[in-house]
This record gives sequence, C-alpha cells and structure tokens, in this order.
Amino acid sequence: MKSLPPIRPSPIAGTWYSADPRRLQAQVDEYLAQADLPKLDGKVVGVIAPHAGHRYSGATAGYAFRAVQGLSPQVVVILSPYHRYHPGAVLSTAHHAYQTPLGDVWVQEGLLQTLQQELAADGLEITRIAHDGEHALEIELPFLQRALAGPFELLPLMVRCQDRAAAQILGAALGKVLAGKQALLVASTDLSHFYPLEIANALDQEMLRRMAAFSPEAVLEAEETGTGFACGAYAAAAAMWAARALGAQRVQVLHHSTSAEQTGDASSVVGYGAAVILQPS
Repeated sequence: MKSLPPIRPSPIAGTWYSADPRRLQAQVDEYLAQADLPKLDGKVVGVIAPHAGHRYSGATAGYAFRAVQGLSPQVVVILSPYHRYHPGAVLSTAHHAYQTPLGDVWVQEGLLQTLQQELAADGLEITRIAHDGEHALEIELPFLQRALAGPFELLPLMVRCQDRAAAQILGAALGKVLAGKQALLVASTDLSHFYPLEIANALDQEMLRRMAAFSPEAVLEAEETGTGFACGAYAAAAAMWAARALGAQRVQVLHHSTSAEQTGDASSVVGYGAAVILQPS
C-alpha cells in the first residue's frame, strides 16, 4: 500500500488557473490592483469570494481579497462546498499541505484536531480525505498567497451536508477555537447557476441582500426556498455564524458579476459575488 504524500498536488492548476508561477502571480496581482474598494467601516473578520476559474470570477474575487491585502493572519479558515458525493458531513484534507504554483500552504494540524474535538461533543465529525479534486477550496489559495503580508497556515473545511443545524454547530465551534487568535474566515461560494442573465441578476441580488443583512438564517432560507442561490450557502452560513461569535456585526457587499461578462453568452450564466464580514474597529 502506497504511503500518502504529505502535500496534496493541485488537480486544477493549468485548467482553473495558470500553472505558470509568473503568469499566475501577474494575473492575481492585476485582479487585486483593479479592485476599487469602497471605504470599509470596520475590521475585516472574513470574506465571501467566488470560486469559478480565475478567467470567469477572478475580477470579482479580487475585490474580496483586496480587502485583506497586507493583513497577517496566523491561520486562514476556508469553508467551501464539496461538489461531489461523500457520506461525510464536513470534510478536510488528509494531506498536510496544499500545493499551488506559488508554493505550498501548510495545514494547521493542531487547530484542526481541536476543532474535531469540539465538534465531536455535538455529534459532528470531520472526515479527512486524500487526493480530492475539489476546486472550490483550492481556487482561493493563490489570491491569499499574493494578498496576505506573509505566510499563513490553513484550516481547510469542505461542507458537504445541506443541513442548517450542522452548519450552525460548525460555525459555533469555529468561533470557540478561533477566539483570541489572528484568524481570517474565507467563505467560498458562487451564486446562481445557469439562468438567463436577467433572472440570474435578480436571484443574485436577493442572495446578496440577505448576506448584507448578516443573516445566515436568511441566506439558507433563500437557498431552501429558491428565492436566491449559492452553491456554498451552507459553508457561507457557517462562516457567518463563526464571524458572529468572533464579534463581527455586519457584511458589506463589494462586487457582483456573471460569466456573461467573459463569455458574452447571456442565455445561461453563473453569478459571482464578493463581500467582507466586518467587526467594529
């Protein structure tokens, strides 16, 4: 039986984003530079960012990560959906680091173990998987590698379950284990999928309105009733509950776009949004 390599090799470099380090660095830096942020009224606790290929959602993602440019968190928690089937409710990597063309990002093993223990008290487990092909978590790493002031450790979480209670338990547990730490929350989600542009814009604005109200409950209600969509709704809700526990009080939407801006096809689009979660400064 082959031993597990400590570093997860990227399954998406060269397709979802450039595999060439210089080109990737230049592209990400350009997305960050082009993001014209409004004034942020507070300290950034977390961001909500899209996770399509950089060609499609990079400009919008640039707004989210421009908001954290120059920060130096010790740990970054990325909460994403998991786009394939797995029986586990919450997943993480079995590897000790993620590989990108810009370098390796190491997992904060101690914090992951502490979170596992905290969740176990409420009957929720983290299942660790190897060689996953999930793009929604990895796609954010090059932005973090270029935007943050220095190296950081990663707490990677893929929320597979579509369960409100589980998302709330995860958010509360994160709030406990991150208390007193220099941490950044990243919720990875796209918005509506494959609607005509006019309908997609209406659905996306409703979901963004609920995010701006800083209501994870309303975000999940929109997803469950079909009044708005986010493929990472449960991951985003967990991040918002965690941010509440850490003292955040508001969400500020920064940008919205759709795939039509890149493809020119308005008949069936995917929506992308960027937002920050803020604590009073």
